[in-house]
Amino acid sequence: MNVQNNIPDDLGAIYARRFKGEEQYRNAVWHVLIDSFFQRYVSPSATVLDLGCGYGQFINQVRCTQKLAMDLNPKAADYLAGDVRLLQQDCSSPWPLEDASLDVVFTSNFFEHLPTKAALAATVAHIFRCLRPGGILIAMGPNIRYINGAYWDFWDHHLALTHLSLGELLEVSGFRVQRSEERFLPYTMVGKRRSPTFAIALYLRLPFLWRFFGHQFLVIATK
Repeated sequence: MNVQNNIPDDLGAIYARRFKGEEQYRNAVWHVLIDSFFQRYVSPSATVLDLGCGYGQFINQVRCTQKLAMDLNPKAADYLAGDVRLLQQDCSSPWPLEDASLDVVFTSNFFEHLPTKAALAATVAHIFRCLRPGGILIAMGPNIRYINGAYWDFWDHHLALTHLSLGELLEVSGFRVQRSEERFLPYTMVGKRRSPTFAIALYLRLPFLWRFFGHQFLVIATK
């Protein structure tokens, strides 16, 4: 199955419209998210793949030895740093990577864009093959349990997931779920009032706030 045939030809235009004028702020937000939370899961010696990298806010800023990114959007190459290798391809098709060649696969707000559950299952199988034993998958995305109809405000959303449905898929695919947060970050920054970055860092340090404002899940699983 070729997922690319199901992707709109104007993929770049959709994201350019959605995130216009947000690039600098999103980079600042991701700097805080990485330093305050995600970097603890990434060793400086790690090989990391950012799956559905978008404009590279995570992979450009995370500290590791080897950086890879995968995305169908041809515009992604314009935003990635020089030390990032881009794999521009359908993620459910075979990956041009060796078995057990990755330490971390990170993905944020991406799985919901895949057109079918079969495409997601195939993608998870590729992740499993390419991760080293003990390697980790970090996945974040909108939790349909807490978003309801607002989930469908984005044209390119297809799969409605929860932390439990994704965790079940990962476990039947051979992963061990190590951490599952049903509420983590707020749903989206698109069209929202910009929170100061110091408030985001404080929010990450106060998990009791997540249950009030978090509408995205966080699932961390190991091979």
